[in-house]
Amino acid sequence: MKKFLFPFVFALFAFAPQKKTKVIFFGDSITQQGVNPGGYVTRIDSMCRLEGMGDKFEFIGAGIGGNKVYDLYLRMDDDVLAKNPDIVIIYIGVNDVWHKATSGTGTDPDKFEKFYTAILKKLKDRNIKVILCTPAAIGEKTDFSNQQDGDMNAYSNIIRGLAQKNNLPLVDLRKIFLDYDMKNNPENKDRGILTIDKVHLNAKGNQLVADEMWKLIKVAGN
Repeated sequence: MKKFLFPFVFALFAFAPQKKTKVIFFGDSITQQGVNPGGYVTRIDSMCRLEGMGDKFEFIGAGIGGNKVYDLYLRMDDDVLAKNPDIVIIYIGVNDVWHKATSGTGTDPDKFEKFYTAILKKLKDRNIKVILCTPAAIGEKTDFSNQQDGDMNAYSNIIRGLAQKNNLPLVDLRKIFLDYDMKNNPENKDRGILTIDKVHLNAKGNQLVADEMWKLIKVAGN
């Protein structure tokens, strides 16, 4: 009887459903829209399936419009940690910069870094893998005349520094978008190349973000 036990146990393991790597996209309205048809999260899911990896990953959007870095910190227990993710992609910073001009409620650089660092600590304490993203754009002009270019570059540098300090992978969307616009925006338009309104992504923008994130998700998921 014992000689049949090993093949039986082996068969159970062989055919048991494999646990999927759970990926949470944590951010603002750009991520909230990312789960809609054509959004970058939806596109990543489609790319994953096309590459025959649909049984390996589960993708969850956790974006809320208007969020800044401290909003992420305040809701991360419920919206991220309670879901026990394997990987979290943090895509935040636009509103921290943008709201300074629109409503005077942005985030000062020192507070931005402190809240971001606190988020990273909570994730690290749970042994969750993290991928950081710089904020892409508030305006697409290529002559550096967008109102928030200076702050966008400064806050992106904060995130780059945190990625380097904590040895974390980085999707440098700020650089990627600037490089793309330099090549594809000869008329110096403030929108319409990768964004619909200077901030939120059009089809090309969503695909570019999806392509760059998917590269690192595959690496982190191994």
